[in-house]
Amino acid sequence: MNASSRIDLSLISHTNVGKTTLARTLLRRDIGEIGDRPHVTDVAESNVLIETSAGDVLVLWDTPGFGDSGRLLKRLQQADRPLGWFFAQVWDRFADRPFWCGQQAMRTVREASDVVLYVANASEHPSAAAYVGIEMEILGWLEKPVILLLNQLGAPRDAAQTRAEVQEWEALVAKYPCVRGVLPFDAFARCWVQEGTLLEHVQRALAEPKEAAFARIRDAWQQRNLAVFEQSMQVLARQVVALALDIERIAEPQGKARAWLGAATNVLTGAAPGNSPEVERAETALATRLDRQVRTATEELVRLHGLSGKATEEVLQRMGREFLVQRPADADTASVLGGLVSGALGGLAADLGAGGLTFGAGAMIGGVLGAFGARGLAKAYNLARGSEAGTVRWSTEFLSGRLVAALMRYLAVAHFGRGRGDFVAGAAPAHWLTAVEETLSERAKQIEAAWVLSRTGAAEECAAAVLSIVRAAGRSALGRLYPDSSSMLA
Repeated sequence: MNASSRIDLSLISHTNVGKTTLARTLLRRDIGEIGDRPHVTDVAESNVLIETSAGDVLVLWDTPGFGDSGRLLKRLQQADRPLGWFFAQVWDRFADRPFWCGQQAMRTVREASDVVLYVANASEHPSAAAYVGIEMEILGWLEKPVILLLNQLGAPRDAAQTRAEVQEWEALVAKYPCVRGVLPFDAFARCWVQEGTLLEHVQRALAEPKEAAFARIRDAWQQRNLAVFEQSMQVLARQVVALALDIERIAEPQGKARAWLGAATNVLTGAAPGNSPEVERAETALATRLDRQVRTATEELVRLHGLSGKATEEVLQRMGREFLVQRPADADTASVLGGLVSGALGGLAADLGAGGLTFGAGAMIGGVLGAFGARGLAKAYNLARGSEAGTVRWSTEFLSGRLVAALMRYLAVAHFGRGRGDFVAGAAPAHWLTAVEETLSERAKQIEAAWVLSRTGAAEECAAAVLSIVRAAGRSALGRLYPDSSSMLA
């Protein structure tokens, strides 16, 4: 392999800050050992992060954490002296192996690495991290460009909050010329577009002979992640389209005197008709399929992003507007209602007897009710609709809400770092919801048109429209959350 086609990155930090967790997230596979104790990693380990078809390789090193940073700095500075060499190569190997491993790792980094990624614990205030200054001197001894990554940031925050924290750390390390940039990069909650920003900073820090190889590596990374994004949007679109086209037929018993009286009473008093057992059955069937579809889609997103874990049950928040129930015009009920009212009011009676049909159709029924009779016209109306059975399906309002939910679910998976363990959906940050709702509101007309297509049975056209909406909204939401990502989303 040509030396200029291999780029080595080294993760370095104080002990127990989360380097191996971050390495697992970046590599999208489990490596090393993770534990809440010092010196879990005791030797430097290398893994291929990205490889191109041209043979370019990006290698990531996970190194032992700094323990006694001050003592380590002195050992490294004295290693060229005979006594210092003895302590570093002989004494420490047997007397204090973790300390010796740390020294060996730093020498490996100095010899092999192109760029150092220094991982800082952002849960500590910069002024409280007293060891950072000493470790910056160790990084200076390495004579490598350094990018400082802020880990353990907690739940994702909006751009203003994140920028304020970055500025505090930038002020702390401004006097160290080896530091080329400070980036928020939480092992638990980074998004893939933030990896792209990191690679951009790495490219700026590289020596000229390796720039061409790294440009090809960045391109390979971008194509891989855009492919995952496109597949993810297809998964979400299929799930939402399946809901839009889903329908349950209902065949309620007709012609009973009690049903006539109930319908007539509802018309005269203005009361809303209650759901029958048949409608409840249909709604339960739709909700059951929704849960299964969401689980399947979520598990597919998890797999696409190199994660593990199973989706949890979808909790459907009942607001009373999820379902659109269309009942057939009951010929017997319509005749009773027609006996109570006449003329144009009979059209309204037939409309209400059908569970809320279109005003235009009801008015037509009313206009000729006196000539043909309510019973016959109700049957004619059902024939014109193509069915004498009622239907239950998801309302367009609910479907629009599922678009929001689908994109929020994507963001949750896209931000979940593998080092965190099995995927678990948690509470979403408020600024995610704002970004998703804003980008979907800009596409309100397209969304409305897609639901019209679903009602007319144009399944392929509906699927294409929803995919276009989801794809554009997903890119827009990521762009709003990470303004620096516009180039990699193109």
